[in-house]
Amino acid sequence: MTPRLLRWLIPLSAVPVLALLAYGFRVNPRDIPSPLVGRPASAFALQTLEGAPLALEAQRGKVVVLNFWASWCYPACYEEAPVLERNWRAYRDRGVVVIGVDIQDKLEAAQKFTRDFGLSFPNARDTTGKVSVDYGVYGVPETFFIDRRGRIRAKHVGAVTDEAFRLNVEKLLSETTG
Repeated sequence: MTPRLLRWLIPLSAVPVLALLAYGFRVNPRDIPSPLVGRPASAFALQTLEGAPLALEAQRGKVVVLNFWASWCYPACYEEAPVLERNWRAYRDRGVVVIGVDIQDKLEAAQKFTRDFGLSFPNARDTTGKVSVDYGVYGVPETFFIDRRGRIRAKHVGAVTDEAFRLNVEKLLSETTG
């Protein structure tokens, strides 16, 4: 290979990489579909912030709203905490459970967060990061809607709203388990 050709080859090889980066910065992460939708939700067993066992498998037969959050996630996690609590209270008697999974946080900070917002649904810490990796969480908050059979049916990136919560939950409640 001649030195002149080599001199042009190196800068030209950077063009595809730069094009890919430019495309990536244009794409909104909320618009990227999750490959997990339609697949069985990964099983996990954690301890709640109060020390009680919490296993996803124990929720089979219920619609599960699985929310990944952190106390340092401001403002999105602070905006959605009251939404999750309000909808948990409205739907829990209809076979819906909300589970919060705190990631990359300190126990004291997580406990203070749940106390400050009066969260009564179960919240657990993912101390090893395994659960968040299994769900492909790349930022908080992220919420997964899981049907009664244990399949992930929808993913919401960012602070979940009353409308998004109700739309996803009502759809799953209207389905038969057959």
